[in-house]
Amino acid sequence: WAPEVFRVACETFCLDDCNNVFDLANTLNSGPITASTVRLIAYPAIDLKEALSKYHNRQIYRCNVACNRNLHGSNSSIATLGIELDTEAGVKYEPGDHVGVLACNHSGLVDGIIAHLDLTDFDPDKPVELQHQKETQTSTGVVRTWEPHDRLPRESLRVLLTRFLDITTPPTPQFLQFLASCTIDPEDKDHLILLATEPSAYEDWRHWRFPHLLEVLEEFPTVRPLPAMLLAHLTPLQPRFYSISSAPALCPQQIHLTVGVVSYRTKDGEGPVHYGVCSNYLYGTKEGDQVYLFVRSAPNFHLPYDESKPVILVGPGTGIAPFRGFWQHRFAIKKKQGLKNVGKMTLFFGCRLKSLDLHKEDKEKMVAEGVLEKVFLALSREPGIPKTYVQDLMRGEAKALYRQLVLEGGHFYVCGDVTMAEHVLQTLKTIVQAEGNMSADQVENYMLTLRDENRYHEDIFGITLRTTEVHNKSRESARIRMASQSNP
Repeated sequence: WAPEVFRVACETFCLDDCNNVFDLANTLNSGPITASTVRLIAYPAIDLKEALSKYHNRQIYRCNVACNRNLHGSNSSIATLGIELDTEAGVKYEPGDHVGVLACNHSGLVDGIIAHLDLTDFDPDKPVELQHQKETQTSTGVVRTWEPHDRLPRESLRVLLTRFLDITTPPTPQFLQFLASCTIDPEDKDHLILLATEPSAYEDWRHWRFPHLLEVLEEFPTVRPLPAMLLAHLTPLQPRFYSISSAPALCPQQIHLTVGVVSYRTKDGEGPVHYGVCSNYLYGTKEGDQVYLFVRSAPNFHLPYDESKPVILVGPGTGIAPFRGFWQHRFAIKKKQGLKNVGKMTLFFGCRLKSLDLHKEDKEKMVAEGVLEKVFLALSREPGIPKTYVQDLMRGEAKALYRQLVLEGGHFYVCGDVTMAEHVLQTLKTIVQAEGNMSADQVENYMLTLRDENRYHEDIFGITLRTTEVHNKSRESARIRMASQSNP
């Protein structure tokens, strides 16, 4: 009954188009994963683009890297990439849309994981098909047949671990149970079972170490999974979404991205360095390399159909990405027909230091061309000047913001992390209430009207405030417990 109930629930809550839900549904319909119910059989590989399209159930495009540079300069210790991709024919998008980039896991992780597997009579570089045994009840008894995996394509073990499967997210308790079955060492087995069955032990371990798969295999060196079993237990490597940082009207047959390169240390800053999967994959690409992606429309974050309406843009850090596409679009209109009937465009941008001002030359050119009327820069860590955030600069422009948004029917766009977006929303609400002499109920109703009229646009990345709070508390409690255990 479980698969049918799950299907109805997904339809009821409109979750039928989600890949994660698709995976869960397949799990409910599949039998137990054991060494006797999964196997790898040699098969010719299929075309990579075709394999990725089927795996992600998307129209995948193959793009070539035309340019990849650090926007802060080649000598900067901080990397924010300006990437230009030449696209295939048929790629269509509008400013404000996203791309889902299909990244590659780092080769060092993949090689290390393969070295920990039981590769008896197995070549990790030859293409194979993962098959599972299916049992069917018939009038004459149970019939067992081997069927190919629903999504995993025919590729080599190395390619599957590189392009198709998630090897960086900390393993779940269920996955740790699987690893426990792959060792006969009592110490490793008992420790893995403890982590898999004791929630507090698992949470402390997970939040303190935040381990990827290779680190888990190194922590429990006697674990030697069979390749087929490992592939059957791993989850899909999910696409990473980025706002498109260009406009097709100005850059035909190209997609530009603005990508912050992510790295961090675990164990309260004292553990090994971990690297963001996609940002570091893109960091390593060079001119001529191929990148696979798909376009995801963001209709609620497009420029207004009425070009005469003013637009206000708020985007600290890489939140500036979609706005570069906005001003490129307006610049293309100017070159074609002038800007006589085009509304004002105002940008509020923020970063830590002047040296980290993204797309500075672009912005200066757009101001000189009359595309951007004003650009405001908030600096939160610049020596010698007060700490300033974008919402502080908004307060200084309260009258202009009120006029453009309320009196002239303008559009307000905010792009960035959820915490900043909430501060910006509350600041705008305060400005509208003060400048419009509104009551608390009136300003609440007005802000709801802005959303109803699709004039308040958000492109928010990152986790929710509540999730952030929970994760921070978990990490702090893990840090305290781990520190106390290391100091008897």
